[in-house]
Amino acid sequence: MRLPLALAFCAFAAPALADDRALIIANTDYRLGDDVSGAVQALAARAPLGTAGFTVIAGADLGAVASRGMLSQLLARLAPGERVVILLAGHFAHSGRESWFLATDAARPDLATVGAAGLALNGVLEIAGTVPGGALVLLGSEARSLPLGRGLQIGIGALDIPQGVSVVQGDASTVAAFAAQQLVQPGLNLKDALAQHPALTAQGFISEFQPFLPLVPAIAGPATDPLAPDRAFWEATRALDSPEAYDAYVARYPKGLFVAEARAAAERIRAEPGRLARLAEEALALDRDQRREVQQQLALLGYDPNGIDGIFGRGTRTALGNWQKANAYEPSGYLTQAQINELAAQARVRAAALEAEARARQAEQQAADRAYWSQTGVAGDEAGLRAYLRRFPDGLFADLAGERLATFDAARAANAAAADRAEWDRAEALGTRDAFAAYLNQRPQGSFAETARERIAALDAAVAGEDARAAAEAREASLALPSLAISLIEVKLGLMGYEPGTSDGVLDDSSRRAIRRFQQARGLPVTGYLDQDTVAQLLSGTEN
Repeated sequence: MRLPLALAFCAFAAPALADDRALIIANTDYRLGDDVSGAVQALAARAPLGTAGFTVIAGADLGAVASRGMLSQLLARLAPGERVVILLAGHFAHSGRESWFLATDAARPDLATVGAAGLALNGVLEIAGTVPGGALVLLGSEARSLPLGRGLQIGIGALDIPQGVSVVQGDASTVAAFAAQQLVQPGLNLKDALAQHPALTAQGFISEFQPFLPLVPAIAGPATDPLAPDRAFWEATRALDSPEAYDAYVARYPKGLFVAEARAAAERIRAEPGRLARLAEEALALDRDQRREVQQQLALLGYDPNGIDGIFGRGTRTALGNWQKANAYEPSGYLTQAQINELAAQARVRAAALEAEARARQAEQQAADRAYWSQTGVAGDEAGLRAYLRRFPDGLFADLAGERLATFDAARAANAAAADRAEWDRAEALGTRDAFAAYLNQRPQGSFAETARERIAALDAAVAGEDARAAAEAREASLALPSLAISLIEVKLGLMGYEPGTSDGVLDDSSRRAIRRFQQARGLPVTGYLDQDTVAQLLSGTEN
């Protein structure tokens, strides 16, 4: 679902027949429901209808007020003896007695409010009935969902069709192709035209003798480009961009200007591997958040999508293909709705299993932590506290151990000889390995000797792990997580009991320690930095 596009009105003056009228409304982007992706193709019929002699009024993604305004504009200009085409593509709803074409701003209409949410089809048909024998109403939709209130169902119900009005229904893209190609062929009656699209259904006045457009225009117009119909048909064909559309162009104009291009395009499309699978996924109109969720689920299941960024690149397509192959699907790398549902279900099961494993691992680690604390730090002596921190630097009692060690350092500073304290102050001010080593060399039995050794060990460990830290930092940076996502991660860490500090979207020392604790509990590489697997598990796990 995407936000509605801007309203667009387009009028095409008829070069041959000045008084025939057409109205096209193509509603694709619904504010509160699934998009009708094929509806936009209805706009491809504008140029062919214009070339065939219709004055066309067209709009895309219209609200209810604009839709009624365009229908009123058509009604005001209709006159007896004209032909009229009304093409409505988008969502429809119906009750027991009436059907409505819904505007893109329809907000969960019910039977009491639907009249203000779109166009009543009985009213549309009554307007078409003012020109009997020359009126065609085309209704295109897709099997998509839209939230509806009480008394309404999705789709088109039974229609009360006035005498002399033809009604054609079907898939939005198929209806669009019919309008752009077969409908505008002079001399072709509706029955024969519809035979080229057996998936469409027709009701009302369907003549097998009278062509919808005559072979010779009833009113002669000024001289025009003899190749204009060819060009207009080609424009519609390119807008539809399907092998069937290109085949129809070649059949209609076997010596046309664009025959070579049409044949090449049809061959290219048919040769594309996985084209049908690609089109099926495109019809789902997945937004970026939905794509991120798919990538997160793949990562959780062990299929590396090479990033959780909402962009389906080569890494994601490969991961999808591997998952499909493992689950007995055709490994196309493109998703169907059924596969999305199964992927989500598998991810939920895996997340629950990882959560159970993490709880057991965390309980075991905390038991070991508490046991070692009782052996070392609980007594409060300096050696025991240091031993505890070496083994559990992010342990349950790490803060307490650090606070108690600080009291030892403060006491030494108070009791140390002036010269010893001055040497230590200089080493601590520099904070380098060489400075601490120089202190130990001068005072191996000094008051701060043990602390100096601890500082040297920490600095050595930091140097040894610098390449790994830099790599972990780079992996985190490549995720390009916005601060809102980081805040959510911090909230999750807090709910799980890992104490990340303030959930402010900034990964500070407290956040890093919480991440390390989470990674340790999950059996992930303990870096304190976010990576694809850590994020996938964090955003899929349940709270303690």
